[in-house]
Amino acid sequence: MSQKRSIFVEVSDTGPKPAAVPGAAQAAKRRARRQISVWLMLIFVMLVAMIAVGGLTRLTDSGLSITEWKPISGALPPLSQADWEAEFALYQQIPQFELINRSMTLDAFKSIYWWEWSHRQLGRAIGLVWALGFFWFLLRGRIPTGWTPRLLGIGLLGGVQGAIGWWMVSSGLTGEMVSVASYRLATHLGIAFLILGLIAWFVFQLRRDEATLLQARRQAQAGLKGPTGVLVGLAFAQILLGALVAGIDAGRGYIDWPMMNGAFLPSESFDYQPLWTNFFENPALVQFNHRMLGYVVFLFGLFLWARARRAALSGVRRAYSAMAAMLVLQVVIGIATVMHAAPVGLALLHQVGAVVLFCLILRARFEAAYPAEERIRGRA
Repeated sequence: MSQKRSIFVEVSDTGPKPAAVPGAAQAAKRRARRQISVWLMLIFVMLVAMIAVGGLTRLTDSGLSITEWKPISGALPPLSQADWEAEFALYQQIPQFELINRSMTLDAFKSIYWWEWSHRQLGRAIGLVWALGFFWFLLRGRIPTGWTPRLLGIGLLGGVQGAIGWWMVSSGLTGEMVSVASYRLATHLGIAFLILGLIAWFVFQLRRDEATLLQARRQAQAGLKGPTGVLVGLAFAQILLGALVAGIDAGRGYIDWPMMNGAFLPSESFDYQPLWTNFFENPALVQFNHRMLGYVVFLFGLFLWARARRAALSGVRRAYSAMAAMLVLQVVIGIATVMHAAPVGLALLHQVGAVVLFCLILRARFEAAYPAEERIRGRA
């Protein structure tokens, strides 16, 4: 005879329940953080490539070859002979052609056009990768708490960067300028490094969970954290000065070192009027300032490295040692670039070196602020 069913048993309780997996929620959160960090690292690599192509565009004087801003339709290059001739006709109307490139042929124009087109195309690709990744993570609910504004901010800064890029290009399309305004170039590069630095910092954070970061914060190296933040600011300012040097070709006019045309400070450093324009447009003063701040960054960076050698945590010591090694290498590359009148290869290497050094300084700052826990046999 079958047993009577209890009136206190719910129908839904009659079947077996799936066993709970211990730590499943935390594992899912860690997996989402890893996936977002991989997506950000992809954008980071694309952005470094864009900075390199942008540098080549400047060094080859290709930045004004496309005289219109068409964010969507401009993705397609000229596809016929008539299209090329129409594009070349637009270029022939700007001062750069009228004043220095009147003998340029259509084939020569194509060579500079492709550099600028590639630079803009990389910008479009970065925007697409950001949008696809952001909305995919958002719609699936995989963005960690508090991270949506940060990731959205990266995309918004990218949009602002596109507008600033056109603002920069437009400065060389009218009047008597044969290249873009140097201060606009510095703004454009500065925003690129701001985005790059934010992405690097976010990746550092996403590689650890929030609880680990909170615990690590209590062990922050106070003697390194604040001063390294100052070094980040100095390095950023040095990058802006480097953009000014590139913008007016100041790296090709004074090719002796440690002097400049045999003097510590060239006599023509303040010849421009009004006085403030010398800091942006006078090749002598612009390169002098870039050199002087470079020395400050170098010495201050080595001072922090010497201080970090006394840190108890090996991870902190390694981060500052990597930063110091790159700092020395970057100074050597910079001196070689100047003494060889900034050839394209060395100038590009110096620019990429700035990217590596900036990120290593940020990494050292992160290790000082959030030192990883270590055990006797190594890092936990």
